[in-house]
Amino acid sequence: MAPLLQIRGLRKEFRIRRAGRDVSVKAVDGVDLEVFPGDTLGLVGESGSGKTTLARCALRLLEPTAGSILFNGVDLLSLNPSALRRKRREFQIIFQDAAASLDPRMTLRETLLEPFEVQGVATLPERESRVRELLEAVSLDPALLDRLPGSLSGGQQQRVAIARALALKPRLLIADEPVSALDASVQAQILNLLLKLQNRFGLTLILISHSLTVIHYLSTTVAVMYLGRIVEEGPTGQFFTYPRHPYSQLLLQSMPVLDPAARREKPPSIGGEIPTPAAPPAGCHFHPRCPRVMSECRKTYPDLVSWGQDTKVACFLYTSDSGGS
Repeated sequence: MAPLLQIRGLRKEFRIRRAGRDVSVKAVDGVDLEVFPGDTLGLVGESGSGKTTLARCALRLLEPTAGSILFNGVDLLSLNPSALRRKRREFQIIFQDAAASLDPRMTLRETLLEPFEVQGVATLPERESRVRELLEAVSLDPALLDRLPGSLSGGQQQRVAIARALALKPRLLIADEPVSALDASVQAQILNLLLKLQNRFGLTLILISHSLTVIHYLSTTVAVMYLGRIVEEGPTGQFFTYPRHPYSQLLLQSMPVLDPAARREKPPSIGGEIPTPAAPPAGCHFHPRCPRVMSECRKTYPDLVSWGQDTKVACFLYTSDSGGS
């Protein structure tokens, strides 16, 4: 099966002023990634790892510095603005802050009609019918149609954002921290809604989250980012059973444990802070915080190599000639 989204060598650099001089910040640094139809890729990592920047570059909400992006075989970077606007019907994003992503002066009806107006598709009766279908899909009462976003709860606002993203029947949906701003009970409702919508509409999802619990619940594949690079990628079950990269292992060990009998006295933490992308460490960027650091780690960045059948890992503890393929 061909990937729906294929990213190769993607880089995104920003120029900033630091100590009185211009500095290049590599927010995304040479990422290769494939997302297959119907899958859910969970993108995880600490704040500042590059997850959101990668997602925005993948949709050309940010222009990459280098690399290629193929969506269903079409090179997105080769499209002119008009062609890109038409192509955007096929991929959409749900932002973390639903309230900020909704125009406070537009009613629910106007918000959900806007995608059709921007793309110039469907007649007015067809648009109105589609709006009601969207409300039903996200379990919102049609009586809310003439309300403004400020009168809705956080969960309702996120449902509106999801409905708007689905308006043009996209194939790919990126959800950027879709539940982090919500109460725990509402989080579960939104996650279950995303799962239901994926099954109903055959969606492919990219789920960005710092919560491994959320990633575990929804994802079929996990990719771990650290300082602009992917350090591990593999099937969800395999990742949560046997994480390879030391960073992945520490992330998992710090997860909350619900079973009292299985709880640790004190969950291990990842020492230190994630370095600034403006001045990343030489060699493997994780080596200053890694409990298994070796001399080679301080000098050279490891390649992302296959390990076993489906997993890839960027770590000198794993090499292609010692068990990978």
